[in-house]
Amino acid sequence: MSSSQESVLPPYETEDSQASKLIRKSKESPFVPVGIAGLAAVVGYGLYKLKHRGDTKMSVHLIHMRVAAQGFVVGAMTCGVLYSMYREYLAKSKK
Repeated sequence: MSSSQESVLPPYETEDSQASKLIRKSKESPFVPVGIAGLAAVVGYGLYKLKHRGDTKMSVHLIHMRVAAQGFVVGAMTCGVLYSMYREYLAKSKK
């Protein structure tokens, strides 16, 4: 064993905390938090509607909520990709 006090954790786990990673990722692509918030909103709405679904079967309700959540996340990812392409190609060419 070496006498120096080395960290047991790999360097990639000690450099950044989860909060700093999320803040850095939000600055790089601002639609990541929008996708996370949209997913949370759809899940919250789905839980609310679960109580007041009426005669709708549980499986149909769950499929509708899954499709809504996936659609929101895919839409946010698409907007994020378009934004990053704009920043990379069109914004650089103007400078």
